[in-house]
Amino acid sequence: MLSSNETSNEVEILNQFFAAINRNDLATAIASFAPDIVRREPEGFPTSGTYHGAAAVAANLTNGRGTWVEGSCDPEGFFQNGDKVVVYLHAHVRLHGATEWVGGRFADGFVVRHGKLVEYHSFAEREQAMAWAGITDGGTS
Repeated sequence: MLSSNETSNEVEILNQFFAAINRNDLATAIASFAPDIVRREPEGFPTSGTYHGAAAVAANLTNGRGTWVEGSCDPEGFFQNGDKVVVYLHAHVRLHGATEWVGGRFADGFVVRHGKLVEYHSFAEREQAMAWAGITDGGTS
């Protein structure tokens, strides 16, 4: 895991990406997408499926974030193997029409090339994300 005073360009891009999502600045978040980005969400996720291209992934992100009334999806750790970065996340949100908060811990995996997100995967289990990235010595935070 990268230490708190050690950040790569990829990690900085992802920090900015999640900060933009949390402040509902989707234009900034979407600006980090490569034109040919691929997004995969597993079965059981509210917007599960595979999305190809910046417009489709932007619509997926807008749809997902649009279900929140308030809340955040906060990075808890970054793990990098080459151009693959796994982000451990903690989501805590209140959805439209709900009074209770929901959330949990999961991971997203990204491929970052030339400063743009070219792959964006969500994983229900953090271990799945680490295996996807080929990281075997990761933490459990």
